[in-house]
This record gives sequence, C-alpha cells and structure tokens, in this order.
Amino acid sequence: MCLSAASAASPSRFLSPSSSALPRRFLHHLLAAPPLRSSLRCIPFHRMAQFWTQGSLDKNKALVEYLKQYGAVRTDKVAEVMESIDRALFVAEGLTPYTDSPMPIGYNATISAPHMHATCLELLKDHLQPGMHALDVGSGSGYLTACFAMMVGPEGRAVGIEHIPELVAASTENVQRSDAAQLLKDGSLSLHVADGRLGWPDEAPYDAIHVGAAAPEIPQPLVDQLKPGGRMVIPVGSYFQDLQVVDKNDDGSVTVRNDASVRYVPLTSRSAQLQDS
Repeated sequence: MCLSAASAASPSRFLSPSSSALPRRFLHHLLAAPPLRSSLRCIPFHRMAQFWTQGSLDKNKALVEYLKQYGAVRTDKVAEVMESIDRALFVAEGLTPYTDSPMPIGYNATISAPHMHATCLELLKDHLQPGMHALDVGSGSGYLTACFAMMVGPEGRAVGIEHIPELVAASTENVQRSDAAQLLKDGSLSLHVADGRLGWPDEAPYDAIHVGAAAPEIPQPLVDQLKPGGRMVIPVGSYFQDLQVVDKNDDGSVTVRNDASVRYVPLTSRSAQLQDS
C-alpha cells in the first residue's frame, strides 16, 4: 500500500464510519514522506501525479498508456493485465481512480499508486507465468491479487492475505466485479484474513511474493515460503524505505538488491494499524 514512490465502489465498502476523510495516518505518512533521490526513475511519476491532479483520466486504458510513456509499464504482458483489471472497481466512489496517486481504502490502508503497481508487476512478471503460485501480502483492495491471478491463470494460484476482515470482504466484492471473477469462483484466486508477516503456508512455495507494506526487515517466514528460483518484492525500512528485490537461489541462499526509494504504510499488527494516529 504505497503512499509515494518516492467500476466504482461505494464509500461504505471501503471507508469505515470514522474514515470519511483521509485517515490521519495516511496524511501523516504522505506529508512526512522524505524527498525522493533524484537518481531514481520514480521522479517522473511524482511530476506526473502533480500534472494529473489537474484533471484525472477517465479511461483505464488511457492510464496504462500514460504509464507506458513514463516507462513504468515496459512490457505487453503487464500492459495487458493492467488494462484488463479496471482500477475503478477497486477505488471508492468519489475518488479519481485513474490518477497516479495512492488512495485511502479505510482502516488506515491505501491502494498503491498505479505506477507502483506497474513497477511491481514488471519486477515479478517472469515469476507470474501460467501455472505458478503468487502471494500478495497486505492485499488491501484486491487489485494486485487480481492482476496476479490473471497472469498465473486457472492452473496457477494467486493468494491475497490481509489482516483486516472488512478489507478482505470488500476486496472480494471488488474482484467479483472484475475480469478475475471466474478465477475467484474456481479457487485459483483466494483472499484470506491472516497476518501477512507470517505468509500463507497452505499454497507455498511461491514463485512470486509481493508485500504491500514496509517491514523493518525482511520477514523470515516469507523467505521460507519463497520457492528456489522465486522472487519477492518488498519495501523495507521505517522512515527511509527501499523497495527491495529478493531472489532465492537454487541452493536456498538469497540475494537482495534495492530497486527504488519508496514510502509505504508499515507492515504491522492489526491493532497497531487500526490506531488512528
């Protein structure tokens, strides 16, 4: 659920009664986000977000075209899946789904900016081939889990885990209205209430793991559930965060590299997340 890189849902399906305005934690993290290092490729998206606030795009395909122009979407495979899963189905009514910005979905959670979804899909695309297994930790709105499911297909498995039951219920409704609905019905896509720091062992090992919140360090259970030859993308850090790419080698060892500076909400306990501070 990134704050920066740095088919419409009703508000009640995402925003809790105390969350009609932007949650204070969302605003705190957004305003406190550190300036992005100029050497990173995410700088154009910051500028693009400023431009798009002048008038949001009204078509999902147009959003993908913009992401292509700015280099976030680089392959036909990622473009195809992002065009097929309409972001508007995963964003509350009254917000602008085609703006390149994170948006609140209630319970101090967000849906990441489209360029971050594109970035993670590009990093994981070779590990989201038909028949593979993917885990989306902190699945939130369900958007990226749906994308994963479309990429791995009916013979694969896409699992989303989220520790807020209301978000799991809302994300299930979102997916049911999307092009991934049949995959949810067939069971190749599933959404569960669980502590993301512990993963979901039932469908392990995973070829791809995405973590949508920042951990102070890489959780060992997620490393354990990563298949040899698999890849995990996870933001790591507290105030200063890096999007890290974790590759597990055939011998079980791991290599880690930093891809970009980012700003995500923290990967934490359910009780800590629900504290409106």
